[in-house]
Amino acid sequence: MKIKLLIYPLFLFAIITGCSTKNEDESEEIIPPVAEKVPQKLSGDRTDNYYWMKLTDEQKNAEQKDDQTQKVLNYLNAENDFLKTNLSHTEALQEKIYNEIIGRIKQTDESVPYKDNGYWYYNRYEEGKEYPIYCRKKGSLEAAEEILLNVNEMAKGHDYYAVTGLQISENNNLLAYAEDSVSRRRYTVYVKDLTTGKITDTPIPNTEGSVTWANDNKTFFYTRKDSTTLRSRWIVKHKLGGDPAKDLNVFDESDETFYTGIYKTKSDKYLVIWSGSTLTNDYQILNANIPDGKWQNFSTRERGLEYSIDHLQDKFYVVTNLDAQNFRLMETPESKTAKANWKEKIAHRKDTLLQGIEIFKDYMVLSERAMANNLMRVIEQKNGAQHYLNFGEQAYTVYPSTNIEFDTELLRYGYTSLTTPTSTFDYNMKTKERKLLKQQEIVGGYNPDDFQTERLWATAQDGTEVPMSIVYKKGTKKDGNNPTLLYAYGSYGSSTDPTFSITRLSLLNRGFVYAIAHIRGGQEMGRQWYEDGKMFKKKNTFTDFTDCAEFLIAEKYTNPEKLFAMGGSAGGLLMGAVVNMKPELFKGVVAKVPFVDVITTMEDTSIPLTTGEFDEWGNPKNPESYMYMLEYSPYDQVKPQNYPNMLVTTGLQDSQVQYWEPAKWVAKLRDMKTDKNTLLLRTNMETGHGGTTGRFKVYKETAQEFAFIVDLAGIKE
Repeated sequence: MKIKLLIYPLFLFAIITGCSTKNEDESEEIIPPVAEKVPQKLSGDRTDNYYWMKLTDEQKNAEQKDDQTQKVLNYLNAENDFLKTNLSHTEALQEKIYNEIIGRIKQTDESVPYKDNGYWYYNRYEEGKEYPIYCRKKGSLEAAEEILLNVNEMAKGHDYYAVTGLQISENNNLLAYAEDSVSRRRYTVYVKDLTTGKITDTPIPNTEGSVTWANDNKTFFYTRKDSTTLRSRWIVKHKLGGDPAKDLNVFDESDETFYTGIYKTKSDKYLVIWSGSTLTNDYQILNANIPDGKWQNFSTRERGLEYSIDHLQDKFYVVTNLDAQNFRLMETPESKTAKANWKEKIAHRKDTLLQGIEIFKDYMVLSERAMANNLMRVIEQKNGAQHYLNFGEQAYTVYPSTNIEFDTELLRYGYTSLTTPTSTFDYNMKTKERKLLKQQEIVGGYNPDDFQTERLWATAQDGTEVPMSIVYKKGTKKDGNNPTLLYAYGSYGSSTDPTFSITRLSLLNRGFVYAIAHIRGGQEMGRQWYEDGKMFKKKNTFTDFTDCAEFLIAEKYTNPEKLFAMGGSAGGLLMGAVVNMKPELFKGVVAKVPFVDVITTMEDTSIPLTTGEFDEWGNPKNPESYMYMLEYSPYDQVKPQNYPNMLVTTGLQDSQVQYWEPAKWVAKLRDMKTDKNTLLLRTNMETGHGGTTGRFKVYKETAQEFAFIVDLAGIKE
């Protein structure tokens, strides 16, 4: 017997029997939707049969849908129906995993308070509520609570709702914040009068989502986006009570490869406009007491010069790659900020990446990275005495937390590992004593001693040693038969650090091994690690991942019938590349919001992110770049072969990786793959790149992804 999915009006797709999936009892075939082929000629003699799936924002969001829009929406809905039918036998498992995950979350919870300008700030959650409540107390933690925003109330009536960028004016009376109820990352700024509780200014649409107050309590600056590309382009000055339509642009970042934004230095003395591309940074500064003054260039923009700045007393500190691949620390007088005046304070080290600094009156804290681990170095300003914090684990993550005060001996930092729940510490830089302020509570109990974490090193094809962080339940035998999930990202110099996860426990408790491959393209091993995983070396990212997979198999952690892979966004590109290259290594793959149509996307400068990423992937107008990208672009390299079981996800409103990339990819895979393995596409019709909002409902999608993997591993509960 064959089950035919609901065919919507205007659904112009063929239903064929050559590509089908059997349900659990193997008695019924479920026929997937197969997209109509409409050949579209593209550059380089490429033909895209599914180019018609691309819709504009106007088409997607119009109240009356035209035929083309309805055709695309029907296809996506049909794929969602196919996914639901195909995974119907896992619904009980999905519900069980979901309940496990939310059952570990402490329902009534509160963040560690921090002090700023006479108030203690924190957020808290109430039992059963999806969103945070932002609060403060004046003077002491014993004072009466003042609720700044109750996001639960604000989110009512919205399928998607996000609040970001909370900023308090210097007089403590005004709160600026931004909201997005579409998931397109186009935020509307509001100002709330904290003495009356009312919105006091005209909402400002189409912003990046945060503001920076000047010190006069009536002026703030925000970043406005290009409406088409969503690139952060303009820095705009707003006076309270003024018409946002008449706000003054104080800076226009006209270079399409750059993004821009604004912040205030920790000293509160300077406003800073930053501009940045993949390879270059640029800054302008203005005294925060004179918001109508003239902005000053920090130093001349110079391609390839990367740096960040902060201010203390009469100096600026500069973390830069100037003659220093792994960055070094410089200082310069605030009156002479050009590059020629920079003087070295901390020298470059070939084996250690300097990531950033935290400045205090008597101390400086350096965030560094070496051998795939974060390091934290404390230096006394007066005498240069220094020491490193010791954390006692092979693989971990540490980072500075909220450190607003200058004149203090206390450093607040966050710590976590694959076995240690997220923890917040205060560390006395003088006495070297540390105090645990809060550790994430796992409801129902959790014992880190039940689990084992390791740092492994796989040898890549070119002899490079690639680190992996791995965790599993103690007592797990290395007999080659353990279900294993291998995760990675590997792009933009973004490192994937080992952190604790309440969701992952649902896999570990079912006997899974979980591994993070710290592949080239991130910065886990320093800046060279990134350089060796981008542009004309991008393929190292993919081969590193398959080499890590083969290492896990060779060392008998798992086997190809039990090995699964997961990655999202640029990590989804990774998933697409490796299933084309070595599909036989994996039983199943979850590709989340995957960037898979590399050439076509990089040729379309109207798409968000494209112009700013030519130095990451290459500009297809360059023939060499074009051919190199074509060799790995997952969509272009789909071919007649067997593929693993796959679950692909996207969001209709995604501004980072447009929904049509994964949708087209799935359609092409359906047409060309030679196996009968499961291929599923899940499109969240309400959200974008980050998926669903809400403290609990976000885990519905996680539970579905885990159930997909667990079921394929032969585990039914």
